[in-house]
Amino acid sequence: MPHRPSPARPAAALPIALALVTALGGAGCTGPENAAPHTRQATGGRAPAPTVSGELQNAYEEVVNEVLPSVVQITTADGLGSGVVYDDRGHIVTNAHVLGEGERFEVLLATGQQAERAELVASYPEQDLAVIELEDVPDRLRPATFGDSSKVEVGQIVLAMGNPLGLSSSVTQGIVSAVGRSVSEGEGQATLGNMVQTSAAINPGNSGGALVNLSGQVIGIPTLAARDPGLGGGQAPGIGFAIPASTVTFLADQMIEHGRVVDSGRAALGVSVRTVLGEGFEPAGAAVVEAPEDGPAARAGIRAGDVVVAVSGDEVTDVVTLSEALAAHRPGDRVEVTYERNGDRRTAEVTLGEA
Repeated sequence: MPHRPSPARPAAALPIALALVTALGGAGCTGPENAAPHTRQATGGRAPAPTVSGELQNAYEEVVNEVLPSVVQITTADGLGSGVVYDDRGHIVTNAHVLGEGERFEVLLATGQQAERAELVASYPEQDLAVIELEDVPDRLRPATFGDSSKVEVGQIVLAMGNPLGLSSSVTQGIVSAVGRSVSEGEGQATLGNMVQTSAAINPGNSGGALVNLSGQVIGIPTLAARDPGLGGGQAPGIGFAIPASTVTFLADQMIEHGRVVDSGRAALGVSVRTVLGEGFEPAGAAVVEAPEDGPAARAGIRAGDVVVAVSGDEVTDVVTLSEALAAHRPGDRVEVTYERNGDRRTAEVTLGEA
């Protein structure tokens, strides 16, 4: 599952479920960016029919030819996923959920006929990222170019490249629908901040692939597809999410250098919480179970038994919405936390720590 010239605050959580997309599956896509389609003169009262300019078509073809060789297919014990060649030393970035608990994998390069062996370097489920490394690095390995996330803007054309439903080296198109989204993978799972929302469909098998702009730069790693409870839990068309390139490079560099993430960049209150129910048995907040004395919340006067109901004005109804609210911030940010104690509503200024 993301910007503008200056980073924007992540939007509120979406009222839909989000589903991981591993194993065998299909890819999707959507619309346009810099070029406006030409139109013919209307005749006979009919609306003008849009045409695709030669320049735009050429741009698509050039990007595909440039980037597709950097997108790989990863075979795990549970199915198939995608990955992106990160450097010329054989490192490949993908989603943590694609790899699962595995440590050894087979990787099919776009330029290869036989699968290459790879092993796990590090996995960071908190941001759903992982790095693997090829055992034997081919001479023709082509690393992708990762773009500047701060220059990603709504309306830009993007191409999704991956291996949906086992259909290797598939390409679809879409647009950037929003940036700065905070989304959760579900109760008890990771909350991902600053995501890029795209109209490109993200289906099983597409996870870990590349979301690419028309400059041939990877701007995100497709990760989540929205599912609409109103459709029986089926996929909501045109709502997918990708981890922004800035987050990918920030974390991947650490995993390659240290074998783990040493600086998460994820904000935390420094408490353990549980969801509490109010009248009508509806979620009514995140109750503090533990607040260590040296933690950010405790230093601001919050203690066990308090119920957090808002962070910087964003409503908190349960553990997931608290995680989503915190995903909008960075360690060191000062935020106003609204909480209830013995029926009284209070506020505290908290300097956030690191998760």
